[in-house]
Amino acid sequence: MARNIDRLIDVMARLRDPNGGCPWDLEQTYKTIAPHTIEEAYEVADAIEKNDMASLREELGDLLFQVVYYTQMAREDGLFDFDEVAGVITDKMIRRHPHVFGPEEINSADQQTSRWEEHKAAERAAKAAAEGRAPSALEGVIPALPALTRALKLQNRAARVGFDWTNPRDILDKIEEEIGELRAEMDAGSPPERVADEMGDLLFAVVNLARRVKVEPEAALRGTNAKFERRFHRIEALLADQGRKPDDATLDEMEALWQQAKREERGEA
Repeated sequence: MARNIDRLIDVMARLRDPNGGCPWDLEQTYKTIAPHTIEEAYEVADAIEKNDMASLREELGDLLFQVVYYTQMAREDGLFDFDEVAGVITDKMIRRHPHVFGPEEINSADQQTSRWEEHKAAERAAKAAAEGRAPSALEGVIPALPALTRALKLQNRAARVGFDWTNPRDILDKIEEEIGELRAEMDAGSPPERVADEMGDLLFAVVNLARRVKVEPEAALRGTNAKFERRFHRIEALLADQGRKPDDATLDEMEALWQQAKREERGEA
């Protein structure tokens, strides 16, 4: 019996076969598939957040299908195939874990994280040297990352070469400074791009504080989004009990219901 991964690769080849394949799949390119890949990755994260293991199995399959999709197109272009992709990542994992596959000793997760980054830095430096240029500490932090995640990675890279705040309270002072600059632009009626620039500085400083207090900013914001959604649904339910909708309520009324929802969550109602 064929392994399921082989079956999946064969299914993808059939879908992309010019003779009898799927018209939609035949029209796709690397660029048109990329947004679907990002969406599938987020759906994996959502299943994990919900601790929904049945959904996780399905979403991981959807994400794997994206990899198979790219490798099928690459095989058609004479570039590489699925086995080569699996080989590259296998070799990389062995190379970056010399304490497992070699003589090096590592005794903690923190030590391994440090060594992992050293291996990555060495690989980036080797790539830069092969291309005849000097490596940058910020190299490899791709622009396509979510903005909060990219800000965190940029700050981590800069911190490794000493460009970093050492005291979280100094970052709080910086946040207050950025709030003041944002307020000044708003009070002056500045153009939207000036306000956006100051808003970006404020968000970047907040990410830096999150990094320093060991809070993952994307995860923190996801949690707050979920909390907002949960409490707003409660406002809608409380208004529905009165035969009303949010459109019919004043801001003060909805704020009072929001505070009620908060108290209920805390067991204070």
